[in-house]
Amino acid sequence: MPNKTTPTSKQKSTFMLHVVVFLLANAALWAYWYFVQGANHMWVYPWGIWITAAWGLSLIGHWCAVYTNYEDVGNDEYLRQKNA
Repeated sequence: MPNKTTPTSKQKSTFMLHVVVFLLANAALWAYWYFVQGANHMWVYPWGIWITAAWGLSLIGHWCAVYTNYEDVGNDEYLRQKNA
């Protein structure tokens, strides 16, 4: 069974930057939707949900790539054959 790899500090900090940008951008997106588009007090289609959902899925994928990664047992053999 392959061993689980531990993420580097660069991988962790890149993921945390992704989370922070996600939160700030979505707060701005929903504030725009609520205060600008909903200012006339009529129902407005919540179009931001599609952006939030797609970006949220990519955030989940980024988390999986960082924290659930396993070592490739055959990678050393591949690199040895490639450089031979």
